[in-house]
Amino acid sequence: MKEHKAKAPNPAQELSEAASEVQGTAAAPEETKPAEVAPEAKDSPEKEIERLKDQLLRALAEAENTRRRLNKELEDTRKYAVSNFAKEMLVVADNFRRALEAIPKDGADNDTLKHLIAGVEATERQLLNSFAQFGIKKIDPLGQPFDPHFHRVMLEIEDPDRPAGTVVQVIQSGYMIHDRLLREAQVAVSKGGPAVHKVDTEA
Repeated sequence: MKEHKAKAPNPAQELSEAASEVQGTAAAPEETKPAEVAPEAKDSPEKEIERLKDQLLRALAEAENTRRRLNKELEDTRKYAVSNFAKEMLVVADNFRRALEAIPKDGADNDTLKHLIAGVEATERQLLNSFAQFGIKKIDPLGQPFDPHFHRVMLEIEDPDRPAGTVVQVIQSGYMIHDRLLREAQVAVSKGGPAVHKVDTEA
């Protein structure tokens, strides 16, 4: 009966087998999941209501301002739309006045001349009444202090009896349309009297 000899251990083989076992039994690393981002906290219902209410109030205020602005523009358009036409018609009014002033005083007894004067005066009044219907009125600064916003000084006249800067003659009538100046009046002012009214002839 033959005896079996035990094989001598092979260190290299044992190390290789051990390594294989370790590799086989090693647990695979767990996959790391990305951290979930928490949703942003939403406003509370009360805050949302307040925000919407504020937006509504702002929108209403803006709409009201727009309405007022449009109404103002429409009103200005209605009031001042005839300004350019009116300026042209002022020349006609000037010519009526010049015609009346040019009529010689010594011919006032002539019946034909009287009728002519009456006709021109009636036409001038009718024209001024038509102006009034559109808010156009004549400026009458005679005897008043000079105002550079409404008058233009064309010359100065020596008059020691009146305060300096008083309108002593209207060379060309001025006109207003509602609250706006349509045409400034051309005037002559006094000088030599007490310096009550300051006159800026370059205004």
